[in-house]
Amino acid sequence: MGPWNRVSVAKCQMLVTSVFVLVKQLLGLFVASMAALTYFGAHFAVIGHASPEDTPYEAIHRWLFYTGISLAGLLTLGAVLSAIATVREAGGLMAGGFLCFALVFCVLTQMAFWRFHNPAQVEDAMLDIYDLVYEKAVKNPSGTQWQELVAIQDTFLCCGKRIPFSLLGSSEADLCLGEEATRQDCLQGIRSFLRTHGHITSTLASVGLASMVYAMLLSSFLWFAIRSGRSLDRKGTYTLSPRARGCQPQEPSFFRHFQEELALHHVSEARALHDGLGPSGCSDGPRLLQDN
Repeated sequence: MGPWNRVSVAKCQMLVTSVFVLVKQLLGLFVASMAALTYFGAHFAVIGHASPEDTPYEAIHRWLFYTGISLAGLLTLGAVLSAIATVREAGGLMAGGFLCFALVFCVLTQMAFWRFHNPAQVEDAMLDIYDLVYEKAVKNPSGTQWQELVAIQDTFLCCGKRIPFSLLGSSEADLCLGEEATRQDCLQGIRSFLRTHGHITSTLASVGLASMVYAMLLSSFLWFAIRSGRSLDRKGTYTLSPRARGCQPQEPSFFRHFQEELALHHVSEARALHDGLGPSGCSDGPRLLQDN
């Protein structure tokens, strides 16, 4: 590969690195937004407010929030370290960025493994809380559980539970009156919301895994380039090699070839002139008669 091709590849790699850093920052922002939505969103907040203490939902809720914030922080830190390392050509900072991306990849892989083996764990935890609040509210309509149940139904735009072949009591019948009677079943509403949220999370995790693989490959390539001493941008930088004493600098190949041809031409002319004059230095041509 010629020098100009290497420069072009380096410039393209720098452009890809800039786009890559921007994508990592946006991905970190999306992960932080999803973590905040999961923890402070109205749907999750109303379930968390109604759930008793020391329930599986509370542990899963906190774990998802802290994991999302940690991933967002690692993504942002890795993007900043890789950008600074690319500009300053610092191998240590590039190694730090590679470590951040590797940690994010491991966490995302663990989350994907957990999601694959426990696809309904979050859904079952939320439905268990709704069932518990629903039963307490029906048994004691004057308690606080009735207000919590109404808040859940207003948030998910649902009403009650559709249990086939069961007779509704007076309290259960009072839950769905008027426009509320046209709402969907709360069990179906919660499942539908969690399914949509799960699809968005899975898509974000898939994009994160693919981008982490590319990030680790790119950061390792840049680290090896920095460690090998090849600058990513040699513009305006020249290296003078030492020259032996008494040696003349070599001309470029084109001018050197031209000088050799010119020297050969002078030598051939000199030989032709020497052959024409003869050994005595006089011409062998006819002599003119002159008067004494």
